[in-house]
Amino acid sequence: MHRALPSSRWIRGIRRPTSRIVLPTVLTLAAGLGLTACSSSADSEAKASAPVQGGTLRFAVHTQPTNLDPHSSPSDVTALLTRHVVDSLVAIDAEGKIKPWLATSWTVSPDQRSYTFTLRDGVRFSDGTSFDAAAVKANLDHVVDPKTKSALAAGLIPAYERTEVLDPLTAKVTFSRPHAPFLASLSTPYLGIQSPAALARGQEALARNVVGSGPFVMESFEPGKLVTYRRNPDYAWPPQDAELKGPAYLDRLEISIIPEDSIRVGALSSGQVDAIGGVPSVSVKQLEANPNITVQRQQASGGNYNYYPNTSAGPFADVRVRQAFRVGIDFATIVKSLYFGVYEPATSPIAAVTVGYDPGTRDLQRHDPQAAAALLDQAGWTGRDDEGYRTRDGQRLVVRWMFVRAIAREQRPVLAEQVQAAARKIGIDVQFLDVTLSTYPGIAARGDYDLADFSWQRIDADALRDLFHSTNVPTETGSGANAARYQDKQVDAWLDRTLETGDPAERAELYASIQRKVLEDAAVFPVYSPSYVFATSKRANGISWEQPAYPAFYGAWTTGE
Repeated sequence: MHRALPSSRWIRGIRRPTSRIVLPTVLTLAAGLGLTACSSSADSEAKASAPVQGGTLRFAVHTQPTNLDPHSSPSDVTALLTRHVVDSLVAIDAEGKIKPWLATSWTVSPDQRSYTFTLRDGVRFSDGTSFDAAAVKANLDHVVDPKTKSALAAGLIPAYERTEVLDPLTAKVTFSRPHAPFLASLSTPYLGIQSPAALARGQEALARNVVGSGPFVMESFEPGKLVTYRRNPDYAWPPQDAELKGPAYLDRLEISIIPEDSIRVGALSSGQVDAIGGVPSVSVKQLEANPNITVQRQQASGGNYNYYPNTSAGPFADVRVRQAFRVGIDFATIVKSLYFGVYEPATSPIAAVTVGYDPGTRDLQRHDPQAAAALLDQAGWTGRDDEGYRTRDGQRLVVRWMFVRAIAREQRPVLAEQVQAAARKIGIDVQFLDVTLSTYPGIAARGDYDLADFSWQRIDADALRDLFHSTNVPTETGSGANAARYQDKQVDAWLDRTLETGDPAERAELYASIQRKVLEDAAVFPVYSPSYVFATSKRANGISWEQPAYPAFYGAWTTGE
């Protein structure tokens, strides 16, 4: 079976009825969390049973987190593992509106540089520490502390200047320049509020255990194997409009780390786990045919799974070579044949469900091998060696791909090999630099590669700033997501303006211009739009969607089936 949530669409306990049809059109921020659905009414009724108190839910993920601290790690699996442990100052409801959570209200200065928050009284972290304005300051200061080595969270507050504790329940956050996306960014687990006492233990401890005020308490973490949680019996401060007001239904939550797709699918089919994430596309139909299993899909917002050419050095420093690579390889056909429709070919750096996506980018994508050949000729790669690869001045046209197999998912190694074969047909020799998680940051900082690949989940088109602003080029002293090492003054100016303007129409126009410019410059090769695909047994109920696209367990429960 393949369907959406039982009867509702959730954003951390906030829900509304959902359609049973794919809605690709971006309507609001929450509507950007694209939901796919289709099911029988009998199945819906079976899943709509009343919540049951107690029990243990066993979930399996496909990726090992590099670091459990969401302030430090950019990983979506880190967000999944910590969202039910850390709460946020604000939430986003199903209509895309910012709602109170740990902050009960806030005001914004006319110049959009200062945000003053009134905080919820009586909130406590699971270690007994009180939540207050000092905790807000400790967390935001921790995000931007160089020792944190933040790979994403710090980029959400790039102009952060300071947090002032006006009184125990009032915090004032100030930026050096206007920062319009701040409230939306605050809703993510990457800016989730952790216990100041836990933060004080240092990064090594935070990498293995996170302490928050959420509905679950992290008990243990066995790297590469298992993360266990217990219910927080004192939890009573969910987002304002949450239907569930108190502690979670589950007594315990166990999340296993099972990288091998076939083993993970087998664990679900045999009842060893109750639900799995990262369902491989080749297994979707098999699982849908099982009457005891339900498959759910959530399209992710933010950056698509893209390839990023190093525009600063090597063969891709020549825009003609980049353009040849883009038009010479039929990415859309490769994606369709490999993923059987589970993932859609991408046309833009950001997903179509992301607020700010420009549908006009569809017109900029084409496959034209003859044009690719002409571009390579113009770039001087006119010779051919004995193996048929293009040459210039006796040197082969080689592209070195910085590929991390250890965390590759969604059959990306298979996809990479097919792209490699397609590149060979146009005379480009793609060679894999099989790097590890530990060596990746240094290679990225030095720019010692020609091609990188990743997806970049965000709730809105501000992902473009992470990916293409010149200040986000990776360096030895700081991380950054601009793997294309792209530097364009006009794009920088447009991106800076998106932070300043409060006009949604102007921001949409700016985002459209940015998407078109980076595509015209071939600073990115869009590949496919990721969806989080997970499957549940009849025993698992009430698992909800958390933005930008991963399951959440606050309202989940188990039955005896």
